Amino acid sequence: MQHYKNQPKGKKKSKVTMAQAFKTIIWPRRNLVFIGLILIVLSRLSSLVLPWKSKALLDDVIPNKDYDQLYNLLLIVGIAILVQAITSFLLTKILSVQAQYLISELRAQVQKKVLSLPISFFDNTKSGVLVSRIMTDVEGVRNLIGTGLVQMVGGTITAVISLILLVKISPSMTLFVLVPVAVFGVIALKAFGYIRPIFRTRGVINAEVTGRLTETLAGVRVIKAFNAEEQENKTFEVGVERLFQNVKKSLTATAFMTSSSTFLLGIASTGIMGIGGYKIMTGDLTVGDFLSFTLLLGFMIAPIVQMSNIGSQLTEALAGLDRTEELMNMTAEEDDKERQIKLDDIEGHLEFKDVSFQYEEGKEVLHNINFKAPSGSVTALVGSSGSGKSTIAGLSATFLNPIFGTVTIDNQDLSKVNLSSYRKHLGVVLQDEFLFEGTIKENILFPRPNATEAELQHAVKAAYVNEFTDRFDDGLDTLIGERGVKLSGGQRQRLAIARAILADPKIIILDEATSNLDTESEGLIQKSLSELTKNRTTIVIAHRLSTIKKADQILVIEAGHIAERGNHDELIAKEGRYYDLYTYQAKI
Repeated sequence: MQHYKNQPKGKKKSKVTMAQAFKTIIWPRRNLVFIGLILIVLSRLSSLVLPWKSKALLDDVIPNKDYDQLYNLLLIVGIAILVQAITSFLLTKILSVQAQYLISELRAQVQKKVLSLPISFFDNTKSGVLVSRIMTDVEGVRNLIGTGLVQMVGGTITAVISLILLVKISPSMTLFVLVPVAVFGVIALKAFGYIRPIFRTRGVINAEVTGRLTETLAGVRVIKAFNAEEQENKTFEVGVERLFQNVKKSLTATAFMTSSSTFLLGIASTGIMGIGGYKIMTGDLTVGDFLSFTLLLGFMIAPIVQMSNIGSQLTEALAGLDRTEELMNMTAEEDDKERQIKLDDIEGHLEFKDVSFQYEEGKEVLHNINFKAPSGSVTALVGSSGSGKSTIAGLSATFLNPIFGTVTIDNQDLSKVNLSSYRKHLGVVLQDEFLFEGTIKENILFPRPNATEAELQHAVKAAYVNEFTDRFDDGLDTLIGERGVKLSGGQRQRLAIARAILADPKIIILDEATSNLDTESEGLIQKSLSELTKNRTTIVIAHRLSTIKKADQILVIEAGHIAERGNHDELIAKEGRYYDLYTYQAKI
């Protein structure tokens, strides 16, 4: 069986490695990262001045009462602290700002990728889920480019230098410290392996909860109308509880890691006190050496503990990138290598040749559909709900691709046509037309933001939008609210028709454009539709059969087949299925 072209392909699960993250995110910004590394090295080296000079203070300066050396020592330590402060500021300014820029860049890339995916992807994915994946999943990369990764590298440098200095002071005491540090390192590595899937699952749960919340807020009128606030509250509570349980798991693992470090490093510190005290009493170690060793030990251990926290952040970043990579690996509509034909201009001759379609394998919803829609003609689709009318419209709009057979435009196979080159000639007016929050003018100008005032006014008058905007104080600049809630159904439809007229397409798909309107609105919309369909190939779905009497051809769709075809008079004369539907509606 032919592959389902309308389904986006992508890896079900991908696991982004640190090497991949380095290649795609860190390496392209290597100059900034290199500057960050220089700054962190300067910061770490300057931080070692204090423990280094502490030995001189206790062993040389104080016993000898050397005031000149004391002043020099204080000056060196002061300069070192100033260098630390300056490098810390520059590090945050350069890398943190760059990290936020990267996040915004990645969000834009993911959003662009999502919009390039086929309609079928959106049919199976909640919009709130996608919002979460675009806005939240990429945030973790700040730990790759921000101070996180650089601090990890800087911490490693500090730990290595501190270790060398510790060995120089006392090899035996250093060896004693390394045992609990090594144990902690093993625990940390195990913990990171455990935490990463938790972070990945958290992204999924967070997206689901956000998706449901978005739906709840969008459908608040339905919720209140059915007094369903309580069940929505319970649904949301279940979601946030799942999120809490996930967070609890990661916090438990992190807490175990932190407490392990406290315990193991506490043992090391206690041992050092004992060994160091003994060595001072036997004369093998000076007080300055002991203080210097203790301070350097802190400088070696602090980065290791810090690295465990940064490790968690990097793990979270990679888990987010896993989910982002899934989206980025999906096949965009325009990536189909078969779509090489570009249409500069079209006449609008649409034809279905033995077209069959199925949303699920083995469950065909269209069976061998054949019809021609000549350029400039009106083809009406009628039939009971679920018969396949909207699927035919979807195939005509290239929102779907046939499983068998071909749909052609001017004798060119639509499955091989570049989508954007076809869709720039396409206009769609839906039953529940989507309007954007903003003004009436902005919504009409949506397909052609640079249209002239004359073109705008032509669309406004042709769709009889001025019939109601003239009554508004702000006219075309009236704000319509989210999804146009401040307009009536008829007003929204006329606005949508004006938008389609301004787009000036060669092919129009009308899906139930007059199904839920009062008689007055329907009359005005019929006039505006006459203007819209003039000299354009039109596919119209209609439940109100009185609206399609003048159609060039009417296709009666039943159970995925064309049961009847002809114009209004021919079908009435046949006294078949169309006759039954028409006379039934006439009685109503």
